[in-house]
Amino acid sequence: MGRGRAKAKQTKVARQLKYTNHNIDYDRLREELGADSPHDEMYPATASEQESEQAR
Repeated sequence: MGRGRAKAKQTKVARQLKYTNHNIDYDRLREELGADSPHDEMYPATASEQESEQAR
């Protein structure tokens, strides 16, 4: 019993997260995560490139 109020709160929070504009600064996020370049994000290493890096 009492689950209705908790579920309503979860639904409210989920809606807020889904429909709110968060204004994310992607450049700052990329720097914080240590991404080297946009090329790495768009074109992940192929299997042959991964094997050659492991061999080093």
